[in-house]
Amino acid sequence: MKRLKLSVFSFCLLLAALISSPAFSQNKSLGIFDGHGDIGTDVKPGSAVYDSITQQYQISGAGYNIWLDHDEFHFLWKKMEGDFILYTRAKFVGEGVDPHRKVGWMVRTSLEGNSTHINAVVHGDGLTSLQYRKTAGANTDEIRSDLTHADVIQLERKGNTYTMRVAKFGEPFVTEEVADLELGEEVYVGLFVGSHNKDVVEKGVYSDVRILAPAPDDLIPYRQYLGSDLEILDVQTGDRKIVYSSAKSLQAPNWTPDGNTLIYNSEGSMHTFDLSTRKPKVLNTGEVKNNNNDHVLSFDGKMLGLSSGVSDLGGSIIYTVPVTGGNPKQITPRGPSYLHGWSPDGKLLTFTGERDGEYDIYTVPSEGGEEIRLTTAKGLDDGSEYTPDGKYIYFNSNRSGTMQIWRMKSDGKEQEAVTNDDFHDWFPHISPDGKSIVFLSFLKEEVESGDHPFYKHVYLRMMPVGGGDPKIIAYVYGGQGTINTPSWSPDSKKVAFISNSAATGNEKSGN
Repeated sequence: MKRLKLSVFSFCLLLAALISSPAFSQNKSLGIFDGHGDIGTDVKPGSAVYDSITQQYQISGAGYNIWLDHDEFHFLWKKMEGDFILYTRAKFVGEGVDPHRKVGWMVRTSLEGNSTHINAVVHGDGLTSLQYRKTAGANTDEIRSDLTHADVIQLERKGNTYTMRVAKFGEPFVTEEVADLELGEEVYVGLFVGSHNKDVVEKGVYSDVRILAPAPDDLIPYRQYLGSDLEILDVQTGDRKIVYSSAKSLQAPNWTPDGNTLIYNSEGSMHTFDLSTRKPKVLNTGEVKNNNNDHVLSFDGKMLGLSSGVSDLGGSIIYTVPVTGGNPKQITPRGPSYLHGWSPDGKLLTFTGERDGEYDIYTVPSEGGEEIRLTTAKGLDDGSEYTPDGKYIYFNSNRSGTMQIWRMKSDGKEQEAVTNDDFHDWFPHISPDGKSIVFLSFLKEEVESGDHPFYKHVYLRMMPVGGGDPKIIAYVYGGQGTINTPSWSPDSKKVAFISNSAATGNEKSGN
């Protein structure tokens, strides 16, 4: 018995040691990262903790600074090769001691204190800058942003060019760039905290952390695709949660009126996604198996409208099918016809139709029948959607030269622009309570007004339904397929959308 007691005691000691070891910590608590540790010598110990429920990281770090010829701080890192996009929302914990305490993204050649590196950093006093060391042991250079007190930090690599995009949440990015910085093909990328005081430990919290691999330059659009993250966004706080990831292209989630299920398309099929089990299932659509991302649920949630490519009929054709699946009914006799909205009473569908070389907004009875043309202006009219009271149809149009959000009465009268700014705005979606609009905004320097491609820098923006200044509620790498169709939760508090990456290693929510 005495030997048995000693064995149990020894086993407990061994188990405790394993639990407290760095290897165990890395496997269980670091989310999408590989490791963490203090950079520099004799640095007051820091820490890194990941919460799988909130998908937040908390990092503690000390050290004299990240500056001059060497650095001291705490680093949560992941090894990567190739191009990448690093995104997060960051904030300090507490008032802090030194105004130059630091949070941000960093890319390093090694974990040595004098390593070549670049970092996108926000200081405790609000200074926001791009700092970099060109050769090991050299002094650090800095490009200061005109923006201060940023809480959205993005750092991108494309070859040897590094781009910092920073913002105060809700506002557009401000950009700085460093070219011809050679850090090596394999680098350490990660989040950091430095206290600017060797005797003090400071803390930072990072949310909505994303490490993305963008589309390569030789990707063939609409033939080659990146992976997808299905995300849920709280429209008031901007908090995002990844609920499902796939190496395939997932597109355009709809949210069922009961709040239990999302519906999206992938590889021509429709899929349901149970929000409680977090599992997808193919939805039966009979012989209609070339479905695209223009699909819409009826307001009562009983029917699903589909757009499916039929080359013999001119392209996309509209069908309807019970939400439980079945044999779809063809509605439009010819294409291209891209469905975008269902009237609240279920009697009409609104869609974009290409007829005689012009893309305009039409309605058609949901049981089939005569098409009625609502817009006649030159240019592309798209993305039409009814308000919950049925009085208006919102849509996007580039008739003015840029793609903007418009609205009209449900009979097509009184057409007027709702937005007029420096972005190309697509796909207005009205909240179920009728108070707000969410839409997708492309950057003019990346996209022509009549195009809405995959794999670009885009914003999700929200504004009051009656007009006003739009606010950015999500900074996304996506575009086509991100939010083409209505995707509000029934309580008008959340929106489902798709973001993209060549690698889908981002952490899913634990609840």
